[in-house]
Amino acid sequence: METNLRWILITAIAPILWGSTYYVTAHLLPADSPLWGSAIRALPAGLILLAISRKLPRGSWWWRSLVLGTINMGAFFALVYVAAQLLPTSIASTIMATGPIVMMLVAWALIRERPKIIAVVGAVLGLAGVAIMLGGGGGEISPLGVLASVAAMILSAFGFVLAKRWAGQVDPLSLSAWQLIAAGLVLLVAAALVEGAPPALTLNMLWGFGYVSILATALAYTAWFTGLKHLSAGSVGLIGLLNPVVGVLLGTVLAGESLTVQQILGLVLILVGIVLGQPIIDRFRARKNTARSAVTTPAQAVASAKRD
Repeated sequence: METNLRWILITAIAPILWGSTYYVTAHLLPADSPLWGSAIRALPAGLILLAISRKLPRGSWWWRSLVLGTINMGAFFALVYVAAQLLPTSIASTIMATGPIVMMLVAWALIRERPKIIAVVGAVLGLAGVAIMLGGGGGEISPLGVLASVAAMILSAFGFVLAKRWAGQVDPLSLSAWQLIAAGLVLLVAAALVEGAPPALTLNMLWGFGYVSILATALAYTAWFTGLKHLSAGSVGLIGLLNPVVGVLLGTVLAGESLTVQQILGLVLILVGIVLGQPIIDRFRARKNTARSAVTTPAQAVASAKRD
């Protein structure tokens, strides 16, 4: 049980750091250069991890890294930016909160991880919690924004499960490094073709990119793929629901406001949903059933004695 708890806590580092990027992106990073911003986020992070791991891809991992990097970081970063620009945060986050359910279905199809009923219940509770916590949205709903958000959610669910299927003995540090470098290179080409010259960076932007690249990307993705290596895809997907929780809590604290009753209710539902989908619950139920089967009632003892 302690081992599972350790992997759960390590995995939780990723969505906690991702949740903090909302504030950093909105206040420190250039808003009109999404592709350059994504490239500057991904490539340095990948190079740092590669310098630490000192392992280059071999054989099929050259093209696998390109595929996974493009799906999990390259296309995902760009689609999330489009969704954030066109949709209210509450709508975009609620759509992304369907990710755990989709990850369970993809994992069932690709790696034969059959979703457990209690985990599905947890995913539904988590989705409801996000919708309640964020108030269900407001403002104009852009069909293109919805399409971008749905595409980002499906791509990430598929890409993460595919990475779990392919990873094998590849360590999470190298796996993250190769994907981030591939994503960074793809994004560099796209940025140069679509946005032209890179934006001029101020000191505040450099600080923001440093945080987003080193902590919210290099560290976060290493933690995330570590979780995927040791936990089921469904469990990891549910832990990802900490992302909007951190975003709301951080925004509330920085604004000097208090949480509303609605936000607290949503937060509680999300946390309950996350816990229900973790292997610790299965271990607890198994121990409880074992303890029950070990207890012998007086009537059972008499019947056993008569049989003897």
